Amino acid sequence: MSIQFDITESNLINGVKIVTPSISEDARGNIWTSYTTDSIKKIIPEGLHFKHDKFSKSKKNVLRGLHGDHKSWKFVTCVYGEIYQVVADLREESDSLLKWQSFDISNINQKLILIPPGVANAYYVRSKEAIYHYKLAYHGNYIDADEQFTVSWDDPRLNISWPTKEPILSIRDAEAHNGKN
Repeated sequence: MSIQFDITESNLINGVKIVTPSISEDARGNIWTSYTTDSIKKIIPEGLHFKHDKFSKSKKNVLRGLHGDHKSWKFVTCVYGEIYQVVADLREESDSLLKWQSFDISNINQKLILIPPGVANAYYVRSKEAIYHYKLAYHGNYIDADEQFTVSWDDPRLNISWPTKEPILSIRDAEAHNGKN
């Protein structure tokens, strides 16, 4: 089994990369690699490395985000279930400011998305439940939720086409939706 990645650049948002790993299947199921230092160091800035991983389990109709910061690179995927992944460019200096892109990610296609600093991350759970994986790279200390930006999932400047009109939101995201963030 060889470890290979198809890495493409988003045609809508500068710096966003789509990584599709090779998947080996047999009668038992499948196996795939999400990360190798040699492959992934080619797509993040020199001197940066991934410092920690996070997993999030969510149920159907949960929408998490739009969140981000101006320091962290995020490498995300769905390891179980099905999600509707959205990235939205909120970098003031970017040519793709306020553009967004969506991806259908599941444990079947195993796509991974590299999200640069200043680009908001959000996802909606389509399946009964899903497990989402983040790999984070940054200089210095981690920026937690209280230091991140939050934008309403239905911000009219972005006009994102979500698969729902009434998602399950966290308090943080509900407050952003109500104009409190």
